[in-house]
Amino acid sequence: MKSIALQRSVSLAVFAAAGLMIGTSALAQAPAPKGSGTVARVNGVTVPQSRIDMLMKQQAQRGAPDTPEMRTRVRDELVSMEAVSQEATKRGFDKNPDVMIQLELARQNILAQAYIADYIAKNPISDAAMKAEYDKIRAALGEREYRVRHILVKTEAEAKEIMAAIAAKKTTFEKAAAERSEDAGSKGRGGELDWTPPANLVKPFADAMVKLKKGQTAPAPVQSQFGWHIIRLDDERPLTAPPYDEVKQQLQQRFQQQAIEKAIAEVRAKAKIE
Repeated sequence: MKSIALQRSVSLAVFAAAGLMIGTSALAQAPAPKGSGTVARVNGVTVPQSRIDMLMKQQAQRGAPDTPEMRTRVRDELVSMEAVSQEATKRGFDKNPDVMIQLELARQNILAQAYIADYIAKNPISDAAMKAEYDKIRAALGEREYRVRHILVKTEAEAKEIMAAIAAKKTTFEKAAAERSEDAGSKGRGGELDWTPPANLVKPFADAMVKLKKGQTAPAPVQSQFGWHIIRLDDERPLTAPPYDEVKQQLQQRFQQQAIEKAIAEVRAKAKIE
């Protein structure tokens, strides 16, 4: 068991340092060029230069410098991993059912990454498409944003009871929110929500909010799929949306994720799944 633990530790150290942990960011990486030559031999088994070249290329894509020191470190880790994996094989761990499952999953994952990387390369995301999406989102946000408080409860009767207590000055809006609101995210702030445009709120809530003037509380509780809301508008201001260049990378990631989901869906649709 110690050999398995050591093997995983060494592998993870190499993969983490080289950025090879399987994830979305790895899907768009271009294939590394083939290397030539040998950097080491471990019990007669060659550790090829191409492995270092691949790891260093992926390091460079993450902004890490390609230095002799880093190449030496990667070489040492590859040597260690080769030695430990050889020992694990000698002890029969390559025949261990759990290890065999992990190896097959890794193989499938790497092949899937290669397929999706090729799909993305052949279906590039145009700047025009991202700009159109930006304009669509910007238009949906509207021209103003609001700072609002609310108290969320389960029933209309409870909401009316709280509103009556606030009107009679038996409690404050902030105190009632802290003590009785069902919204864990805002009750600790006296029911305060962050500055937000109406488009980011559920429609019944947003419709009631935009009718209020600064400092006003909605005259009646408002029902949504979450329960009953007591709403107070604290402030409003013109909405300043971030410029396109600031959110371009996020839009690209969104489009890329959609492309990945589409690629997977297309393959699944053609597959015979029983």
